[in-house]
Amino acid sequence: MSVVLDQVVKDYPLGSSMVRALHSISLRIEEGEFTTIAGPSGCGKSTLLNLIGCMDVATEGHVSIEGKETGLLTDKEQTHLRLNTLGFIFQSFNLVPVLSVFQNVELPLLLKGGMTAAQRAERVNALLDQVGLGAKAKNRSHELSGGQRQRVAIARALVTLPKIVLADEPTANLDSETGKTIIELMRSLNEKQKTTFIFSSHDPKVIEHARRIVRLQDGRVIEDVRK
Repeated sequence: MSVVLDQVVKDYPLGSSMVRALHSISLRIEEGEFTTIAGPSGCGKSTLLNLIGCMDVATEGHVSIEGKETGLLTDKEQTHLRLNTLGFIFQSFNLVPVLSVFQNVELPLLLKGGMTAAQRAERVNALLDQVGLGAKAKNRSHELSGGQRQRVAIARALVTLPKIVLADEPTANLDSETGKTIIELMRSLNEKQKTTFIFSSHDPKVIEHARRIVRLQDGRVIEDVRK
């Protein structure tokens, strides 16, 4: 399940002019990689993840997942890709406050369909146990700490058994110790399940855990290092 970006350019309108967020980015990320897109705020990290995640389209160039160019997919095909292949972890958590922890994690399975309530419950509970939140299944998000909410977000991202997980600044709202724990959890899941993780960060303590570091500056790749 490779991700390929070929000479990708992304422009955004700003008033009467255009601002180039990404300049001719070419990358290939293979199945099972644990990759950090690193760089300062405004360098294009989130833009890059949004293009891979089919939440935006490139101005020029090509983005492909498993050989399929995402820009050529219909809306229905993109939705199918997001539900069946991709998982998302947002820095703002994006949990639904009126739902319980269990219901937040279950939501992608309800959208995807094809499972009984018992099957959904079995998978959700197993994942909550895996991220250490089995005892919090009935709690609402406002009753949780930042680290616990991020664990819920990780469980929700993994519940559909995605092949690729995209995490945008997953530790931005966490203290350094909790952030380290979250990254170690993601790395453990990567090793056990061979899930591809692509996450953005400007935190050196987070970046050091990656096996591949792609550094961006002003929308350009300035370094690509494998450990």
